[in-house]
Amino acid sequence: MIELLNFISGLISLYIYIVFAAVLLSWLMAFGVINPHNNAVRSIYQVLQAITEPALAPIRRMMPDLGAVDISPIVLLLLCQFVQQVVLPNIAKAVI
Repeated sequence: MIELLNFISGLISLYIYIVFAAVLLSWLMAFGVINPHNNAVRSIYQVLQAITEPALAPIRRMMPDLGAVDISPIVLLLLCQFVQQVVLPNIAKAVI
């Protein structure tokens, strides 16, 4: 059971990196550092959006409208950290 929890923790860590990559790529595209019309960039962006959007969309629906500021990735990262550092260790303690 501990191995399964460690695997889930690793998946959460990987997802955190993917969220960071999606946010960073969207900023670079928004500020014109990376050309969004490039096919390779667009493909990478679409893959990252397809992975992160199912988790971000419900958070965006619950958050108040802050105009152009989107803090849903921050909320998602905090939730992932909470699950990884609080929930999974408590499950591991309960199993042992």
